Amino acid sequence: MMKSTIVAALIGSAAAFAPSPVTQTSTALNGAFDNEIGAASAELGCWDPLGYVTDGNQERFDHLRGVELKHGRIAMLATWGFATTWGGARFPGCEDFPAGHEAILKMGTENLIPVLLTAGLLEVTWKQKKGSFPGDFSATAFPVGFGPYARTEADMIDLRTRELNNGRAAQMGILGMMVHEQLDGKPFIFFDKFEIYTPFGN
Repeated sequence: MMKSTIVAALIGSAAAFAPSPVTQTSTALNGAFDNEIGAASAELGCWDPLGYVTDGNQERFDHLRGVELKHGRIAMLATWGFATTWGGARFPGCEDFPAGHEAILKMGTENLIPVLLTAGLLEVTWKQKKGSFPGDFSATAFPVGFGPYARTEADMIDLRTRELNNGRAAQMGILGMMVHEQLDGKPFIFFDKFEIYTPFGN
């Protein structure tokens, strides 16, 4: 009986090291959008741990990619504006406004309304070009796009990838600055002030 038990245990142990059969399954790491720009890597493909687009729904993917691009563009402007105003730059008439999150609380309704109206105007003015990639607002009368920098299809893909990745970084950046500002008043963590770059002097 003891010998049988030992043999069974050895067989079970050996089975743990035996190669498992290879099965083809659809996971968040081998979805239908692995070849889209912005994939995490060639190995990971379209990293989608929550499974939003693992069913291959192109319309849903395009919607989410458009939302991601919009948030990234806003975050890039927010990061730039946050750092610039923290360095001392102000619009005329706003010299006494504080920098950072406190400015929202002290700028007053009369100054906040134009900001909101501008955002609303951009929202209804810029139009997605039908049949094009998400975030292509070239259907708008106002000139937008990559201009002369996108001479070839490879240039376009490169610029779109850069915009997407920079937008992702900016979303994390502006979130980090706002959190650290609330924690200890130092949004840039390692230094107190962001020096404004002025290539042509002040």
